[in-house]
Amino acid sequence: MQAELQHDSESYGEYYAAVDLGSNSFHMVIVHVVNGSVQIIGKVKQKVRLAAGLDDDFALDEMSMERGWQCLQTFSERLQDIPPSNIKVVATATLRLATNAQVFIGKAEQILKHKLNVISGEEEARQIYLGVAYTSANQGNSLVIDIGGASTEIVIGNDMQPIHLKSLDMGCVTFMERYFDGGKITAENFEKAKQAAKALLLPEADAFLCFDWENCLGASGTPQAITEILVAQGISDSIRLDYLYHLEKQCVECGEINQLNIEGLEENRKAIFPSGLAILISLFEALAIQNMNISGGALREGLIYGMLDNMQENDRRHQTLNQTMARYHIDKAQANSVKSVATQLCSQLCSQQNICHLDTEAIIGAAALLHETGLHIEYKKHHEHGAYILSFIDLPGFTRLQRAAIRDLVAHHRLTIPTDAFSNYHDDSQPMLLGLLRLLRISVVLCLRRQNKHIPHVDLVCEGDKWEISFPDGWLKAHPLINAELANESWLQHKAGWELVCK
Repeated sequence: MQAELQHDSESYGEYYAAVDLGSNSFHMVIVHVVNGSVQIIGKVKQKVRLAAGLDDDFALDEMSMERGWQCLQTFSERLQDIPPSNIKVVATATLRLATNAQVFIGKAEQILKHKLNVISGEEEARQIYLGVAYTSANQGNSLVIDIGGASTEIVIGNDMQPIHLKSLDMGCVTFMERYFDGGKITAENFEKAKQAAKALLLPEADAFLCFDWENCLGASGTPQAITEILVAQGISDSIRLDYLYHLEKQCVECGEINQLNIEGLEENRKAIFPSGLAILISLFEALAIQNMNISGGALREGLIYGMLDNMQENDRRHQTLNQTMARYHIDKAQANSVKSVATQLCSQLCSQQNICHLDTEAIIGAAALLHETGLHIEYKKHHEHGAYILSFIDLPGFTRLQRAAIRDLVAHHRLTIPTDAFSNYHDDSQPMLLGLLRLLRISVVLCLRRQNKHIPHVDLVCEGDKWEISFPDGWLKAHPLINAELANESWLQHKAGWELVCK
């Protein structure tokens, strides 16, 4: 009987939930864990704007508390089906500040039938970092930023370990109330908000600037909203300071919050967008941030993964790619063969041309492993089917920009090469992505026979757009099929404006 129960537990898995009572929004995320796979099965987010209910004496008004309690009523029904030991409920900046927080907490705990923990700013920053690290694996040091409703968390960390963190009392709701009173958007309001943010940031800036970081990641909120704007406007890129300045100019031209008309900006985000934007601009300027990518997780994910002790040592990318290959019936041996050739060529390319960034090897490795994602649908357009699937599935461990790059490499790994394949990416990223596309296509051809013993070691020499690949003596003559396919690939690359010589 005990063995049967254990089998059922492994088959059906367990459910976990994290509830985050933020200063702007309340969030609930529910996951199902089966055989080590973490699947998000539910997300609920409601704009409560709790921080807007703080008066000059930091007391919450009845109306804002009532909004919060009503939201928790909707959460409570779903939580009834989850073991109490698998639930975490936390509150952040507003309930840290509120003098009457216990009034809200007492009723909230009655509604949820679960203890509510008001966590410190430092603990919030630590959990945010863990949520980002679990879902957006990166090499080297990472700078993580989360702009909340009443506080902003800044963390430097490496892999799963936060190194230095700070929580500052500035947020998009409190700054909206303070600097954009009455919904007026002016250059003067923006400047006052930015100067206030810098006054809080500058005493802390040196402690972060002394670290060298490889990546800057924004967790939810304002960075998420800006990324959605870029996507809606057909821009595949990181968040950059010139984009932020342009958005500030657009906000000022609109004049009022209820007149904001920016393509890609959701209606429910408009009220706090200018204040969040002002804080983000100040962060970019004070911390000398060149670009920022959106992360795959934040506080809720940190709480969830913190309950899953057995998940902490897992490589998120490795797990993601293995699960995706299994889900779409990808030939794992073939995928690994293409990856092996592609990463070898990538190493040679990066050593000769200064174009590699965005964790280049991880991107080409993932694209190689997933290039046959659409093959289970049909062969003729399997590259298009694969790209379509990759447009909509989550890939934990990769940032949104990295996921877009993987999708577009898969989309163009065979047949004609569109001249505008990566035209919607920033000029800094295009040379790398075009280079990765060329070597992925070559790798697929070299692995054509789907047998490791037929794959040679090749040497790549790159001189601008002219690439020369050298094979072992007599190899091309001994493999006429692959030789013919390479000739065809050389012609396709020639039509795209590149030269490929195989000898």
